[in-house]
Amino acid sequence: MRHGKHFLLLTCTMFMTMLCRSQKQTIAYNSDSLKIIALSENSFVHVSYLQTEDFGKVACNGYIYLKNGKAVVVDTPTEDAVSEALLAWVTKEKRHMLRAVVINHFHNDCLGGLQPFHDAGIASYANIRTIALAAPSGSAVPLHGFSDVLWLNIGGSMVENRFLGAAHTSDNICTYVSDETLLFGGCMVKSMNATKGFLGDADTDAWSETIAKIQHTYPDLKTVIPGHGESGGTELLQYTEQLFLKK
Repeated sequence: MRHGKHFLLLTCTMFMTMLCRSQKQTIAYNSDSLKIIALSENSFVHVSYLQTEDFGKVACNGYIYLKNGKAVVVDTPTEDAVSEALLAWVTKEKRHMLRAVVINHFHNDCLGGLQPFHDAGIASYANIRTIALAAPSGSAVPLHGFSDVLWLNIGGSMVENRFLGAAHTSDNICTYVSDETLLFGGCMVKSMNATKGFLGDADTDAWSETIAKIQHTYPDLKTVIPGHGESGGTELLQYTEQLFLKK
C-alpha cells in the first residue's frame, strides 16, 4: 500500500513539473507534418507523426543539437518528405552543417525518414544491434555501427550515444549532451501519465534496471526527452522506472 501511495505522489509531482516546463516551450518551426520545439539556444525537439493501427496518429520525438555551425540529429522524422523539411531548416534557416544522424532503435519512428540524410551525404550511426534488426525491412539502414558507446564532436561539444541495456527494444540507446545536461531517451523513456505503449519488441523484465543505469550514469541531468510526449526532467526517468518495476 505504501508503494501505491508513493507512486501516486510521484505521479502528481511529475505532472506539475512537466506542466511548468511545457508552458515555457518555444515553437521554432510548425507545419502539419513537422514541429520543432526550442528547449534552449542549441537544443530542439523535432516532432513528426506516425499512423499506427493500435494507437492511431502518434506524435514522435527526435532531437536536434546545434553548436558553432555544426549539427547532429537524433532519430529521423517518420517520412522522407518530412526529413527533407527538417534538413532544410537545419542547413538553410539555421545555417548549420549537419555532421551526423544517430538512430535510437530500429522502429520506423526512429529511421523512417533516413534516406534523405543519405542522399545528402550525411553520416548515419546506430547500435550494431539496430542495424541488424533494421536490415530485413529493405529500407534505408544506418551505415556505421557501434557496440557500446559512440562519441561525436559537434562544434567542440561532445555528444555521447550509449547502449545501457534493453527496454522498449533490445537495441535502444540513449544520447547525452553534457553541455546541455540533456538526455534523449527515446521510447525507453515515458512521458508523464503515459501507458506502457507498444511492447511487441520490449524486454519488460530489464526495462526498470536499464532506466536505473541511465540515472546512475548521468546524475547531473536537467532535461529528459522521451520518445513520445512532453519533455521533462529526471522525474520522467523515475516515473518510467516505477512503471516497469517488477511488482
